Amino acid sequence: MEQRKPCPHCGGVIVSYQNPTPTVDVVVLVPGATSEDDGVVLIERTNPPPGWALPGGFVDVGETCEQAAVREMKEETGLDVMLTGMLGVYSAPDRDPRQHTMSVVYTGVARDLKQLCAGDDAGAVRVYPLGEWPNLAFDHERILADFMARHGRMNGG
Repeated sequence: MEQRKPCPHCGGVIVSYQNPTPTVDVVVLVPGATSEDDGVVLIERTNPPPGWALPGGFVDVGETCEQAAVREMKEETGLDVMLTGMLGVYSAPDRDPRQHTMSVVYTGVARDLKQLCAGDDAGAVRVYPLGEWPNLAFDHERILADFMARHGRMNGG
């Protein structure tokens, strides 16, 4: 959406655009996380909105979405990840109560799960068994449902 405002200094027209803000999230699959099933890495948010979420964040100027995904994983979970694919793009205007965001969601695997530790915006980090999610922020329940459907896992099994 284009907005036009007069410049307070020269009176000329300033054109600005209100576009969704690009973000990334990563679903990190942990094979054999429990004796019964695989799991995924989730972080407990320290900033509003509260709840648990997939690790991720905003894409910085000058980086690709893939670079942002790897960086955010390292910052929030301590993990170096190898991205294995793209799950999808999630762009519902109400997916983030703070502003309209558009998230590119990747799948990935941790290079060394022993490095898992909460950092940056994460109050805690934990591997949850598939389908056994805590209270999730944003649209991450939908994202994880799509992940499980794509990988042939319904209701955690």
